[in-house]
Amino acid sequence: MHAPATAYATSTPAGSGDAALTDLGIVELGRMLRAGATSSLAITRACLDRIAAHDGTLASFITVTVDTALAQARRADAELAAGLDRGPFHGIPYALKDNVDTAGILSSSHSKIFADRIPPESAAVAQRLEQAGGVLIGKTATFEFAIGGPSWDLPWPPARNPWNRDYLPGGSSSGSGAAVGARFVPAAIGTDTGGSIRWPAAMCGITGLKPTYGRVSRRGVHPNTYSLDHCGPMTRSAADCAVMLSACAGHDPRDPGSIDEAVPDYAAALSGSVAGLRIGLVRHWYEEDATAEVVAAVDEAADVLRGLGAHVEIVTLDPLRDYVDAKTTISSVELFTVHERDLRTRPRDFSKRLRGRVLPGALIRGEDYVQAIRWRTELTSRMFAAFRRFDLFATAGWLAPADPADPDGVDFFQKRQLVTMPFSLTGLPALNLPCGFSAGGLPLSLQLAGRPFDEATVLRAGDAYQRATDWHLATPVLA
Repeated sequence: MHAPATAYATSTPAGSGDAALTDLGIVELGRMLRAGATSSLAITRACLDRIAAHDGTLASFITVTVDTALAQARRADAELAAGLDRGPFHGIPYALKDNVDTAGILSSSHSKIFADRIPPESAAVAQRLEQAGGVLIGKTATFEFAIGGPSWDLPWPPARNPWNRDYLPGGSSSGSGAAVGARFVPAAIGTDTGGSIRWPAAMCGITGLKPTYGRVSRRGVHPNTYSLDHCGPMTRSAADCAVMLSACAGHDPRDPGSIDEAVPDYAAALSGSVAGLRIGLVRHWYEEDATAEVVAAVDEAADVLRGLGAHVEIVTLDPLRDYVDAKTTISSVELFTVHERDLRTRPRDFSKRLRGRVLPGALIRGEDYVQAIRWRTELTSRMFAAFRRFDLFATAGWLAPADPADPDGVDFFQKRQLVTMPFSLTGLPALNLPCGFSAGGLPLSLQLAGRPFDEATVLRAGDAYQRATDWHLATPVLA
């Protein structure tokens, strides 16, 4: 077993009473619920108590839906007692990123533009999780409209990292990452266009899955980049991701990007074995630009997978810069299209950082946008061709530990290449999971990616790695 650095982490033993409930994941809580060892109401109250005690310093939530959560927990307990079991997510508390619409509940996208916005209908992903018996704890902080970056000139402060509040939790699903990392909730929904599920997962020491493009409906999620947006689970473990993905995945005819592809039982695919899997280690994406600690941690993770029977071989794909440039060109144009009207009529209601990110999209020529779309097709075709030799790709989940929470700091988008973008551009399923800690006690992450709609193999490999290690069990000490 590869143990976490105990100087930076602690955990509460399972079964030691309600105080331990917040330290458990979906799978463990589900077992306890069905054994009568706890109740959804007890779990929900434990989550709400922990949020009340500690979120004042982390700002991971914009809205805590206390009354809704307690009512849904009581309903879940009553249904389970009556023999109505909606599945493994029944009775489990979760949070939604605040760019996900919720009927009758503030859905602000962390922006002054939507500071009072209460939609009449919930997003498809929220509806599916409610139908699965989930308990909505609240709405989490994000970068403004899931793009602006951490901004200090908005109605709500940016979220902080639960491992050290002087650092950021990544983004744009920053509050979702911080809330799961801080053990406020066992699960949350994030959105991912260039890495916005996987980056905060990496920074907060949790497991985050960007499913295949079209696997989870984005209807009712405020758009970032129409042709690149994804929605997916952020949890403690790959096993928990499997449960949550089964609850929220599926075709939605009202989402033009949704794909009518059968949803397997992801939890059933977790065999615990990677024996015989062919994994291409994309080392050139991280060996030069990542910190030495990241390089060492990801290389060690690859050795763990080898030791479990996988065939791990170094592979060279297109340069990371090519994926980043193609994605940035496409998203810049589509971002500006989303926000053009408000940028023209009320520009100062946006944060300074968002204006700086979005306005350049007005200057990109149509010819450049079309060429970037064609470039995406070429890059995707070459990556798909490489999958003839491999079942999975492995690389770093992020190239450095978390950035300091400095309002005057250097723009993090300028500091390093974004190693998450290749799988965003190609739409492939990608999973980030903890694989170590920096000397300063901040999490490090491994990324696994698979073929289209083969989340099952990605999750199987992630689960096997987590059965052999316990980085994902580390819990931050909240002051």
